[in-house]
Amino acid sequence: MAFAARTVYPRFEPELARLADLCPPDCGTAVDVGGWYGPWTRRLARRARRVVTVEPVPHLARLLTATAPPNVRVVRAAASDRPGTARLWLPPDDGGDRGVSSLVRRDIHGHFLDVSCVTLDGLGLKDVGFVKIDVDGNESAVLRGAAGVLARDRPALFVELESRIQPVAPVVTYLSLLGYDGWVLPAGTWVPLSRFPLEAHQARTSYVASRGLLRRVLPFGPLRGPRYVNSVLFLPDGRRPGGARVGDDGPHAPR
Repeated sequence: MAFAARTVYPRFEPELARLADLCPPDCGTAVDVGGWYGPWTRRLARRARRVVTVEPVPHLARLLTATAPPNVRVVRAAASDRPGTARLWLPPDDGGDRGVSSLVRRDIHGHFLDVSCVTLDGLGLKDVGFVKIDVDGNESAVLRGAAGVLARDRPALFVELESRIQPVAPVVTYLSLLGYDGWVLPAGTWVPLSRFPLEAHQARTSYVASRGLLRRVLPFGPLRGPRYVNSVLFLPDGRRPGGARVGDDGPHAPR
């Protein structure tokens, strides 16, 4: 399962195959919040000098610790806005393998684990160039707990945002106030979030999100269906993906 997840994941989340657009070439520390089976951790380890992966599910954290490259540090905890202990909610038939566990309970969740919580500011991170956040609804708390890192290092942020889980606007507004602009990759070219109706797109393609990983990575479009965009790249201070100028119109415009 772990090998398969890492192998096919760039087709499920094509931004991972465009890591050079997201993570700066001189990245000292990259942070993977919600490591799961490690598809982001492993690729970030090839690009950044150090990777810190935060994963609260015990058996996934143990797997990552045992198999990750030597420049990876695994923190067995959930990232949030304060240290301590919290309930990590999971579906009734899932021990964390589906990647939908969260500190925020929703209707798919049926049982919980008590887990330790940390803040990114409390991990002693240095020279942070990139942070990926996939926490199924707890994004705002993770960002509040990283306020010091964001102010000091101005890292690129890749954040999963799904309106079916939590409203998108609070995260977008919070980061906008910090000088961050959002970008999405609906096709082959990055589009400013301000020109892409993310919530409307997700409402229109939400049925895709309920499909299994295999169905969503099939090579043929008619069987696979449309892309469901659920992650946003946030860059500070006028930066653009890959450091190059990106057009705002053309064949990549939202349909």
